[in-house]
Amino acid sequence: MRTHYFIATLIFGMFFATCKQEKKESNEKVNEITSTKPLLKNYLVGNWETTYLKIEYLTANETDSSSVFEDDFSKPESGKAQSSYKNDGTFAAWFVQPDGKKVGETVGKWETKGDSLFVDYLYLGNQVQAWYTIKIAKNGFEATSTYDWDNDGEKDDTLLMKTKKIKL
Repeated sequence: MRTHYFIATLIFGMFFATCKQEKKESNEKVNEITSTKPLLKNYLVGNWETTYLKIEYLTANETDSSSVFEDDFSKPESGKAQSSYKNDGTFAAWFVQPDGKKVGETVGKWETKGDSLFVDYLYLGNQVQAWYTIKIAKNGFEATSTYDWDNDGEKDDTLLMKTKKIKL
């Protein structure tokens, strides 16, 4: 009987020690993550400008052909795609033409979870609800998303966007 009690106590003690160790390691990882990377929601609040955009359409125009749209906004003659994310979960996005005229403004809602950004907005009469995986970069971020960007009914188009933080 004593042997069973001893073994049960030993097993319980090992289990308890293991749980405590896992909790400690888990807390250390959380502290490490929060101390080396800003929380995505806090990081995104502010004003942004797209510097590069690439969309790969796998079934362009409902065919087996693929198509790539690419725009490098760093050229002086190109316009600027800009956006502003607010703490209250709303955002606005627009395009500034080379002559400085602001066009195509849209507003919507945004939220983050982990390394993902979810946006919900109306654009050209279509409701867009897209998820982006965000990688924080120096002075900006990179966003990737698989979505139905060509509106052919297939969520098979890949978008890559690079941004930089700006002051308006």
